[in-house]
Amino acid sequence: MPAAIDAFVKQNQPRFLEELKEFIRIPSISTLPQHTPDIARAAAFVAAQLGAAGMENIQIVPTAKHPLVYADWLHAPGKPTVLCYGHYDVQPADPLELWVTPPFEPAERDGNLYARGSSDDKGQMYIHIKAVEALRAVSGRLPVNIRFLIEGEEEVGGASITRYVAENPGRLAADVALVSDTAMYADGIPTLCIGLRGLIYMEVAARGAGRDLHSGLYGGAAPNAIYGLIEVLAKAKNADGVIQIPGIYDAVEEPAPAELQSWRGLPFDEREFLAREVGASTLTGEPDRGVLERVWSRPTFEVHGIAGGFTGAGSKTVIPAQATAKVSFRLVPKQDPDRVVAAFREWVRAHAPKGISTEIRVLNASPGVVVNPDHPAVRVAARAFSEVFGKETVFIRSGGSIPVVGDFARHLHIPTVLMGFGLPDDGLHSPNEKYKIQNYYLGILTVAHFLQQYGGLG
Repeated sequence: MPAAIDAFVKQNQPRFLEELKEFIRIPSISTLPQHTPDIARAAAFVAAQLGAAGMENIQIVPTAKHPLVYADWLHAPGKPTVLCYGHYDVQPADPLELWVTPPFEPAERDGNLYARGSSDDKGQMYIHIKAVEALRAVSGRLPVNIRFLIEGEEEVGGASITRYVAENPGRLAADVALVSDTAMYADGIPTLCIGLRGLIYMEVAARGAGRDLHSGLYGGAAPNAIYGLIEVLAKAKNADGVIQIPGIYDAVEEPAPAELQSWRGLPFDEREFLAREVGASTLTGEPDRGVLERVWSRPTFEVHGIAGGFTGAGSKTVIPAQATAKVSFRLVPKQDPDRVVAAFREWVRAHAPKGISTEIRVLNASPGVVVNPDHPAVRVAARAFSEVFGKETVFIRSGGSIPVVGDFARHLHIPTVLMGFGLPDDGLHSPNEKYKIQNYYLGILTVAHFLQQYGGLG
């Protein structure tokens, strides 16, 4: 049967690629209200494709924001159930002038498909649907029970799916979840991610005077909200990048020696990472930690933007009364988001300069997760990945966050197989996002082989 699946996928590659392009052409930008009709079109597209692949009980589930898409096929008694997750929403394409070709008109160049959402996550999520289609086309049935849950809010926090998972554990009951929203360690190296950092995203608001003031009349006497906010944020880390919030490292566990040894064996070149991926003059962070440790297994604190005062053309000499910063913590497994938020609130209160009052608003929070590499589904996934790509599968962690993985662990009590087919240089969230077309086809084969082997068929 594997040969028949491979033949079916190869025969249908042109159609699979055209379908993906059609999907990508829908500008389903979840954060911009003017694209709400496009969100609805994308959800409808996903539902239609699930139906064409033979899934049943297909439902576009309304939420307080953007709809979920649910489907299932539960006719494999005694076999495991796999919950396939992905998202159909995408980031805005700005700045548009930096795109070589229009962001929502997929373009093929050098074996890659360039478009917003090509890798994150339309091209990867669609792999699951095509794998199911291939299995049903070859055998008329599936080797496992399948549920799909596809969301349209991943890029804006995923609040609706978090609520839905918590409220519907029976409908979503499964043995394992399958997510393709990560990257391979390098081109050609099959990779399973077994750890994700969590995320706390917040706004820190500062207020000084009762209104913006003239800097000539009041400068030197009135508190400046922007300057006060900068003072607070600048104290959050020392010069070596060590976070200064008391207790922040208390629950942080060191990676196992075997895991660290595995990381050291990966083909990682720090100078190439600096030049090709970071593009700065030097790397920063804890000097006694390797780069992969810093981005995979250590908590971080980052400032994403500061707003306040006057930034228009020309000059306006004001002392700003208000300022706001967007900040986040990345958490590692065992760190409690609530404890970290509480510690940060107290620290900001204690370190705010004279005359500056602060408020912290938590926009979203999710814990870090780690998956047991010895779980049967993970072992099968590693074997299938290796067979299709012809190399041994490596195990890594990711510095990024996929909050729903924590929701699956907390409410459904299942692990997640993080089987991604993107590449580190795909440019997620950036202009000229790309997706290697061959990885799209190999991804369909890999997922099909995984489902077949996990079901014990063939």
